Amino acid sequence: MNEITASKIWVFTWWGNMNQKKQVLILCTGNSCRSIMAEAMLNAKLGDCLEAQSSGVKASGKVNPHAQALLESKGEWRAVYHSKVIESVLNTAFDLVITVCDHAKETCPMFPKAVKTIHVGFDDPSGKAILEYEKTYDLIEKELLPMIKYELCK
Repeated sequence: MNEITASKIWVFTWWGNMNQKKQVLILCTGNSCRSIMAEAMLNAKLGDCLEAQSSGVKASGKVNPHAQALLESKGEWRAVYHSKVIESVLNTAFDLVITVCDHAKETCPMFPKAVKTIHVGFDDPSGKAILEYEKTYDLIEKELLPMIKYELCK
């Protein structure tokens, strides 16, 4: 291999890695409300630099209808969002795992690849007034979004 070919390969590899989106997992217990809201928000607001997924350590199997309605009203809902068990994403090479509830933090599984994990807890609005969903969304936007942007979207 000549020097010019080697440098072209290096530039292509470097550029390809620079354009690759970071992979983020939002983890909570039921994967029905907070983690789904965070997944949708991150994909909508930081989707140019990352791809977010969510799952639950004990997934409920359904998305909270109030959380879904809120995301729809903000234009952030995608039909692909659904409640997922942690086993469905364990083999994904995440760049960052975020736990958004204390139970998920305490029971966060080991991932095959070493991955940075952070915890930013939010109260669960499930079963509360509709206004609480908006408050939780606003807190996620205020507290979590800037942290993720700093960590992964430099």
